[in-house]
Amino acid sequence: MIAPKAEREILAGVRSPLAADRTRAFERLVASVHRPLFAVCESITQHRADAEDALQEAYVAAHRGLAGFRGDSRLGTWMYRIAIRAALRQRARRRRRADHALASEPIDPRTLAGPENVDAERVRRALGRLSAEHRTVLALFCVEDHSHEEIAEVLGVPVGTAWSRLHHARKRLVAEFEQQRDC
Repeated sequence: MIAPKAEREILAGVRSPLAADRTRAFERLVASVHRPLFAVCESITQHRADAEDALQEAYVAAHRGLAGFRGDSRLGTWMYRIAIRAALRQRARRRRRADHALASEPIDPRTLAGPENVDAERVRRALGRLSAEHRTVLALFCVEDHSHEEIAEVLGVPVGTAWSRLHHARKRLVAEFEQQRDC
């Protein structure tokens, strides 16, 4: 998340009458959130290019809406919400494209370098079978190391709901992983 002082400085720059100040403020915002937002987008889309597209879409939306940011939440939380929505849209677009195309060539585990890669592939496939809601909460908790309170704020849900979603996401991930092992 963005430090409170940095957030105040960014917001002051965004509200400046000088275009150069607004540009610098937005660049600072992007620099401060790029890495964690990309990780969340990639966790949701599971494709690097889709994550990049989603993040670009999020930056455009944030740039358009930043002047109207009211401060009802932290600036970092606002950015996470925008990025998550963009990643979910990008994931849906990929699925629609996949529905129109023939099934792609499945990955042959024998072509992977070693057993550790096979396990990584199994985890990736298990994650791919989770709902977007479960993947999002896992990404925020496991990848981005957010607290339950921060996850609740980003998702706009009560803390208890964040706990519950994380619990169910973990159970579902284990079940998916185990199901692959049994096949």
